[in-house]
Amino acid sequence: MNAVFKALADPTRRRVLELLKTKPMTAGELAEHFPFSKPTMSAHFAVLREADLVDVQKSGKTVVYRLKLSVLEDALLGFAGAVGVISRAATPHKSRVLKKGTT
Repeated sequence: MNAVFKALADPTRRRVLELLKTKPMTAGELAEHFPFSKPTMSAHFAVLREADLVDVQKSGKTVVYRLKLSVLEDALLGFAGAVGVISRAATPHKSRVLKKGTT
């Protein structure tokens, strides 16, 4: 969860995630939206990868990024449960499987 919130702390990385919400994009396509150098954008992409918020697919020199919304949702729900905004029973766990007809 710490890596996710570290990634979300920066407005540039939040904007990258907003852009990826619409569709997968190459590193170059994403970089076009920012006035930063390639090394700066690469550092932002590395933080997003470290937080597991993006999926990366390489094809030759092209790198395509996709948003991993489930990771973001899990972190936000976990945080909300930890601070008592929602009950921990309401937060999803990957290991918990609900049987049909149960909550």
